[in-house]
Amino acid sequence: MIGILAIPALADQCSTKPDKAEEKEEAGIYELRTYTTNEGKLKNLHARFRDHTIRIFEKHGMKSLGYWVPTDEKKSKNTLIYILKHKSLEAAKASWKAFGRDPEWRKVAKESQVDGKILAKRPEKVFLKATGYSPNAFKGNPDNKEKICQLRIYHIKDDMSKKLHERFEKGTVKLFAKHGIESLCYLQPLDKEQEDKMLYYIIRFKDKAATKLAWKAFGSDPEWHKFRKPYGKPVAKAVNTFMTATDYSATVKKEEKKSE
Repeated sequence: MIGILAIPALADQCSTKPDKAEEKEEAGIYELRTYTTNEGKLKNLHARFRDHTIRIFEKHGMKSLGYWVPTDEKKSKNTLIYILKHKSLEAAKASWKAFGRDPEWRKVAKESQVDGKILAKRPEKVFLKATGYSPNAFKGNPDNKEKICQLRIYHIKDDMSKKLHERFEKGTVKLFAKHGIESLCYLQPLDKEQEDKMLYYIIRFKDKAATKLAWKAFGSDPEWHKFRKPYGKPVAKAVNTFMTATDYSATVKKEEKKSE
């Protein structure tokens, strides 16, 4: 994942089991994508997503869940991270094929780059599925505009995946909530060869100051230290990115009520 810094694995991160209704609603797969732009072109990319791309995605069955920019000074100027939801991998492939052939998209793509190519390289992507304990909490709310999100990617030690997921499900999530850490999702690779090797998740904090306070309180919590001991150290490496939502991210918009 471009634009993400490796840091020690401080802990797992939060989640709560969704109720049956929510779980049914969120059935499907996820696609995490990272775009790196040429210098000075991030604003062009934002404009294209805000004014055209999201709507065209929806036209082809791709649901936009969230769009973020890293808080890191350098990456905040050239990186966009976002998550899409698809009904299935087959549906995702069909949607992208239709999207790429769409005359409207081709026109938009061409016109948005009359002054130069926007992307510096091909987008990075990974298809993911929700863990059994993922809340998939992407509901929009204007109050989320000032909040800070954190994307964490865990590289799991061999034969330790079960222990890591059990630790999240049985205690870590609850302890995160105890310290004001809000869970959005917990995802693992759709690829069978990778599903036990990686964990991707996004959590959210009230503001920048809260990120430090919450992690400090969590890391020094006696309950956490007692709980984690039987599970050993299942994480080989953690990769971390703090992010803020874009103004067009569904996570910061008030959701419209669906008509019956």
